[in-house]
Amino acid sequence: MTKSIDSPTGRLLAGLAVTLAAVGVFSFYALSQIRGLEDLQTRTVDRNRKDSLQLLRIQNDLNQLGIAMRDMLYGDEPYPLAAWKRQFENHRNDLEDALRVEAQLSPIARESSRQRYLAESLAQFWTSADHMFELAAQGQDRAARDMIRTSLEAREATLTTTVARLLVQNNETEEEATARIQSIYRRVARNVYLFLAAVLLAIFGTTLYLIYSNRRLFQHLAAVSEHRSDLARKLITVQEETLHSLSRELHDEFGQVLTAIGAMLRRAEKRLPPDSPFCVDLREVREVAQVTLEKTRNLSQLMHPSILDDGGLEKAIDWYLPVFERQTGIKVRYEKKGTAPAVTERVAIHVYRVLQEALNNLARHSGSAQAIVKLEFPPGRLRLEVEDRGAGMPETSNGRTRKGIGMTAMRERAELLEGTFEVVRPGEGGTLVRLDVPLTDDYEQ
Repeated sequence: MTKSIDSPTGRLLAGLAVTLAAVGVFSFYALSQIRGLEDLQTRTVDRNRKDSLQLLRIQNDLNQLGIAMRDMLYGDEPYPLAAWKRQFENHRNDLEDALRVEAQLSPIARESSRQRYLAESLAQFWTSADHMFELAAQGQDRAARDMIRTSLEAREATLTTTVARLLVQNNETEEEATARIQSIYRRVARNVYLFLAAVLLAIFGTTLYLIYSNRRLFQHLAAVSEHRSDLARKLITVQEETLHSLSRELHDEFGQVLTAIGAMLRRAEKRLPPDSPFCVDLREVREVAQVTLEKTRNLSQLMHPSILDDGGLEKAIDWYLPVFERQTGIKVRYEKKGTAPAVTERVAIHVYRVLQEALNNLARHSGSAQAIVKLEFPPGRLRLEVEDRGAGMPETSNGRTRKGIGMTAMRERAELLEGTFEVVRPGEGGTLVRLDVPLTDDYEQ
């Protein structure tokens, strides 16, 4: 009696549940940290950088205005001061646009008073600039230049200093955010390493347990497979012996009985007058007996052809293929290659059964009008191929060939002969059934 083994499924499912729970918790933690990083980067770092770009834009415009005012005071150009108004207007438009964008991007941590101070200082600068250009337009260039020295340059310097301080504040805020991001990265990285170590330990333990369970399972399966092979061998042997016995009984007993009945009916018919109405009845009964005798002999040959015992495998195939053609209407092209060695009765009956089952499957499922049977004898081997160009064997939902009882029986016979059996789909379509068995001396014995 085969000893049963405990299934590791329960323990593996429990371990899987624990592992999945750990992965879920860690994934939630990692995702929350990543969302925090994204929020920090979006709210602080990226916003600070965009704000700094606008501040640099403002600073550049202020520097351009400072250069323009120095040129107005100390330049050698023979232009009146009013000619600089258009350049001031261009810088003013760009500054107002930059200030508007910067106000939208200003860091959340910045005090609103700083933002208002920058806007008010810039508004005062433009008020003074407008007054300066009014003086210049009235021809009061000296008063306009004095206003540049005493008011506009000071206000421009104040604005430049304010913008510089805002840039420094942005840089400090960005450095703090970068340090926080690095801290989060280090913490997440440390936790990832710890989690990976724990997962590796769990995988290592699970692997050891699986190896142990699989060894026990494979040992159990090996014993079951050995018992199954022995049982399959005995069942096939009993089946062949039963079919052989039934074939002999049908041929010898029932065949002789039907033959005797036919002879007796023929004698009875001869003893009756030719015009007797019983002659017709006897003739019909004798014809029924003859048809029954022929069907019995055909059934006997299909169960176990006597020609297989008397003439061997090749003659049995030569006899069976025409019978198959007559019964199914499928044309069979038979090809034989190589010199046939002596094939034992044990090999011959299994090869013949595989051929018989393959052709029956072809007739039932392929829908092909032609079959190709090849019998080859490579050195020390026998190879049988049955091929068609039809629809092929039926498939399951996953695209694999459906394994019926006949297919399983053919595979069992191949294993009993220590050979190989396969069903493939040729490139031309259809189905190819191939049996390859050894013909060694040890096996034939």
